[in-house]
Formats: sequence, structure tokens, C-alpha cells
Amino acid sequence: MAVVPDERAGALEWLAFEQAGVLTVAQARAVLTEGAVRGLIRSGRWRSISRGLLLTGNGRLTRDQQLWVAVLAAGAGAVLAGATAAGEAGVRGLRREPLHVLVPAHRRAGRTGLRRLPIDMAAVVVHRTTVLPAEHLQVGRPPRTTTARALIDAAGWASSVRQAQEMIAAGCQQRRVLPEELAAVLDVLPRAPRRRLIRQTIDDVTGGAQALSEIDFVRLCRRAGLPEPDLQERRTDAAGRTRWLDAYWRAWRLHVEIDGAHHMDVRHWAADMQRQNDVWTTGDRILRFPAWLVRAHPDQVADTLRRALLAAGWQPEN
Repeated sequence: MAVVPDERAGALEWLAFEQAGVLTVAQARAVLTEGAVRGLIRSGRWRSISRGLLLTGNGRLTRDQQLWVAVLAAGAGAVLAGATAAGEAGVRGLRREPLHVLVPAHRRAGRTGLRRLPIDMAAVVVHRTTVLPAEHLQVGRPPRTTTARALIDAAGWASSVRQAQEMIAAGCQQRRVLPEELAAVLDVLPRAPRRRLIRQTIDDVTGGAQALSEIDFVRLCRRAGLPEPDLQERRTDAAGRTRWLDAYWRAWRLHVEIDGAHHMDVRHWAADMQRQNDVWTTGDRILRFPAWLVRAHPDQVADTLRRALLAAGWQPEN
């Protein structure tokens, strides 16, 4: 961990502290003479990272230093973005490399600075955008996009549809972003990649069973050759309250519940556990799926349903 400079520290020490020891040559020359900078590099006290970038030390690049190299090498206006920015905001389970950087479309990334990066530097992917309002920028060091903008971009840049949906779901389920924040960002990005898919995923994460129509679920069962369930089955719990089951196979006593993001809230979580316990103590089986998974990966859900029905005694006709 970097040590905070004391009150006697000069401009160079403070700048190096704020940027994890990574400086542009122009920043260094604003404080030191050109000869002094060359002397520090030749003596081995400083490293030359790439053309125009220096490290005020001689060790391997740390994670923080790699992030600064990515932003500074990309040039003025560059910010961490996508999975990189979301990871820095605390969203877990995202790929740490490559590092994603966003630059305004009216300027080119610093190609020279991004060439011939050292072996201890992660790969950098530079994206360009015509829409980057101030409200999409997060105060941080290095600068980055907000969590909501980062996740929308990350979903658009993801290598697969599944990865895109999982990123959106992870941000909401880990309570790092609200679905309405994601929706607000999407509203000002009319040309965002996978826009329709992202919108549907946000709706599914938000609404749970409300966003997944009964017709969709019945079609899933039909395509998989499964018996059709009763939908919105009325039931009275142990406390005498009326509950509505999302899907229920009475003959095999199998209950399915489709969850939205609100189920991750501590208050709903405790209530859900009690409701699940009530189902189990009556002898019924219960399966729970996030709404986005039911819509996005029906084959996976259908396989789980099939195994549960077979275990409960269902016998396929064929």
C-alpha cells in the first residue's frame, strides 16, 4: 500500500502518489528538468514503461499501476470502462483482463503509447463513444465510468449473449447498481450493442415472474416435452396467509418460483426462506430460478425441471 506523503512532500511526490507512480513524460518534465528525468531512468531508479510513460520505481507493475498505464497511454479524456470499471466498483466475478478503456469518438487513442507495452502490463482494449455525458463519469483514480454505464458497456462488448446477461444480473444481485440506474443509462444510448437484450434482462431482473409471461413458461415446457404446470396456483401457508405459486405440478407436488432482483433484499430473502420452508414441510419440492435465466437459457432450466419431475415420479410417454 502506498504511503501518503507528508506535509514536506513536493509536487512530484504528490503526483506520483495520486497516480500510483505512473507519470507521463510531460508531467515529469513539468517538475524536473529533462536531464534529471533521463538520469533517473539511466540509473535504474525509474522505468520507462512505453513511449511517453514513466514509472517512478523499478519493480513489476502492480494492478493499480496497470490501470493508470492503460488510461494515460490511451490519451486525454480516456477513462476505465466496461468490465474493468465495474470490477473497480466492486462487481465480483468479472474478467480482470484485458483492461477496457473508453475515449471520446472525436479523438483517436494514443496509439504510440499503447504499442510495445512491457511484458508485465495487461492487454488494453480501447473503445470509442459519441455519448459520454458527465453523469456517466465516476470520480476516481484512475477516472472511470459509473457502475451503471460500465455494466451496459460491458454487456455490449461481451463475447457472448450469456456473458452479457450474467454481467447485468451480477451487478444487480450484488447490490452494486439498481435496475433503474441501468435503464436510465440505456435510455441515452440508442445505438448501444445488444440494446434490446439488455433491456429485456433489466426487466427480467427487476420484475421476476411478472416480466416472464405465463405463455413463455408454458412454451418452455412444451418445447422440452414436459407436462404443463398450473400457473398462479393459490395456496395457504402455515400462518394462514394466501400465497400464489408461479408454477405448480400438482400430480408430482413440484413448485417453481421465478425470482427477480427484489428477492436479493435481506427482508425478502428471510421471507422467501420461510416460504420455501413452508413448501418443503408439506412434502412438496421447490425449484427457484432467476427470471433472466429462464428467458435466456430455457434448455438449462428445462433440464433441471425434467430431472425434478422424474425424481418425483413423472414418467414420460415416450
